[in-house]
Amino acid sequence: MNRKGVRDSGGHDAQRLLDDLYATPPPHFVPRREELAAEARTEGRVDDARLIHAARRPTLAAWAANVLLRSQPVASRRFLELGRALREAYRTLDADGVKNLSEQRRSIVSTLSRQAAALAREAGHPLSDAAQQEVASTLQAVLADQDAADLWATGRLQSALTPPADFPSSAAATGAPPKPTRAPTAPPSSGTRAKEELPQRRRQRQEQLTQVRKSAKAADQRLRQQRAEQEEADASMEQARDRRDQARQQVTAAEDQLRQAREESQKAEQEQQAAEKRCRAAADAVARAERAARDASREVERLAGPVR
Repeated sequence: MNRKGVRDSGGHDAQRLLDDLYATPPPHFVPRREELAAEARTEGRVDDARLIHAARRPTLAAWAANVLLRSQPVASRRFLELGRALREAYRTLDADGVKNLSEQRRSIVSTLSRQAAALAREAGHPLSDAAQQEVASTLQAVLADQDAADLWATGRLQSALTPPADFPSSAAATGAPPKPTRAPTAPPSSGTRAKEELPQRRRQRQEQLTQVRKSAKAADQRLRQQRAEQEEADASMEQARDRRDQARQQVTAAEDQLRQAREESQKAEQEQQAAEKRCRAAADAVARAERAARDASREVERLAGPVR
């Protein structure tokens, strides 16, 4: 199985930065890596800088799987728990039980794959059909293999994972029985005991099958519910964006009106200043004319008086 990823190592700061780095879309991964490594070197954290610089850019499918893990923590944790239950069940169930679980497994993987594709599309990096198939392959590997589950749980996959060839899949889906496991041959003296224990083992298997079916059904229901909540959140986000755009338009219009009002106010103030200047000039002219009139009146009175 292809098992490329980054396991935990280095200090707390380095782990936090690696988490941030592997949530970065692949086209922006290298510039972001160099930026974080430079910051670590500037702060004197040489080992952290070396660890960050050694990180390898993930494929688009691996990045989508990482984003799915981080954006859906509850569903991802339950998915990992379901994988542990399925692996245990596959070791003990008969062909019918394996077939039933395989169908449920494919349904859950398909739902999560679509969620990963939706998250990638919302982030501006839509997945091709091939990349979406790689995401599905990675999720199948997580259900089938503990090492794959541990790698995905880090959120730092570098490439897609592939499930082991011996994990029941197509054979179970068609109803073909899995390869039988040879049971130990009981000594002749224990034949009766083996016959007595057979019903008990069947009951145990049936109980396990029932429990795993319940877990798978509950997980599928939770995934559908979370998908519905996600769609509702997307709709709310679109409404919020529309309201934001309308508010921005209103702000722009108000700013235009304010700018126009300021221009008109400035123009009116200039006109007022000019009017005040003309008013003062007119007042001065009136005052001069009044003085001239008074002087002329006095002069007339003087000349009109008796001559002495």
